[in-house]
Amino acid sequence: MRHRSTSIGLGVLLAAGVATPVQAAGPTATVSALGREMRFAGSSSSALVVDVNTGETIYARRARAYRVPASVNKLHTTAAALVRLGPDASLGTDLLVAAPSVDGTVPGDVYLRGGGDFTFGARQANQLARALADAGVGTVRGRVIGDESYFDVRRGPPSTNYQTSSWVGPLSALSYDRGMSGRSWPRFQSRPALFAAQRFERALRRAGVSVRRDARTGTAPASARIVLRAPSLPLTALLARINQPSDNFGAEMLLKQLGARFAGDGSTARGARVVDEVMDELGVSARVVDGSGLSRSNRTTAVDVVTLLSAMDAGADGPAFEESLPVAGRSGTLRRRMRGTTAEGRCRAKTGTLTGVSALAGYCDAPSGRLAFAFLMNDVDVAAARNRQDRMTATLAAYESAPPVAARR
Repeated sequence: MRHRSTSIGLGVLLAAGVATPVQAAGPTATVSALGREMRFAGSSSSALVVDVNTGETIYARRARAYRVPASVNKLHTTAAALVRLGPDASLGTDLLVAAPSVDGTVPGDVYLRGGGDFTFGARQANQLARALADAGVGTVRGRVIGDESYFDVRRGPPSTNYQTSSWVGPLSALSYDRGMSGRSWPRFQSRPALFAAQRFERALRRAGVSVRRDARTGTAPASARIVLRAPSLPLTALLARINQPSDNFGAEMLLKQLGARFAGDGSTARGARVVDEVMDELGVSARVVDGSGLSRSNRTTAVDVVTLLSAMDAGADGPAFEESLPVAGRSGTLRRRMRGTTAEGRCRAKTGTLTGVSALAGYCDAPSGRLAFAFLMNDVDVAAARNRQDRMTATLAAYESAPPVAARR
């Protein structure tokens, strides 16, 4: 009767979709709890849990089956960026002149050249304008030229046939305010580089610098000299801005950054090639076609995701990578999930959501040590899958590799 009563209570909790606190559990109870959840997740779902310190597999179910990862794909993008660029990298926006100023006058044009900083906007533009004025420049006889040549001109990712959409604003090496127009309609800028040049022209005038001709777009000549640079935040901070809220725009911009820096072209395809190269180095065989995970052509396995998590944890970039992830019950896309459970404050993970797809992958600091996990669920009801993942994660946070020793009286 006691066993039956417990089963009925659990059934009620599952139906209610509540992530309840879980008591510390040993290997048998943990495997049983995870297996029960995965049986309800369906045949298109996978899971893998590994102790990153020992390499021991704690639980696996269809772990080598390829799934659509949704935004868990951002783990591949951001890990590759850390490996290739380094945690202290900065994505600068440069101001160049073709001819030096004479007596406070720039005789020709000034070029605002984007370096793919997806956080560039009014604050940085005003700083550049004030710095130019403080350097003694009072007049620009030419124009402000917006240069976005560092990236290609495709404005969106593959999932929208490379067009701007409500999910991803216009991609440009010279992005200003994330491509937002500042109006209710049209919501996005139609010509990002021109928009940025015009806003910078206004900033110059507010700083007391006269600009004689109207802003345009173009490419800085090879002979142009950099006179000022607006650096972005360090890469570690940028990755948190991507992974914490699951920012699709930032992820797609970062992917093009990798292509421009390491594959000779600031395109989605070249960036994905760089990510694939890094994944190969880490022993991961995922198929990456975009930066955000919006495309259903992305494919990965639970084995690949946990291999990536374990490799990053073991490397010098592990702390920066982990800190970019949401904390259960406290931050980012997990702020409202797993509150009041054993997972709160003890697990960090990347979420992933598309229609019919829900995924969660990251780390838990359990009583027995650090665990890496991946739950990839396809062809599911998303709300039910999230609740299932929350219960599974709470189970992991309470995991003990051996039963606790009874206290002596």
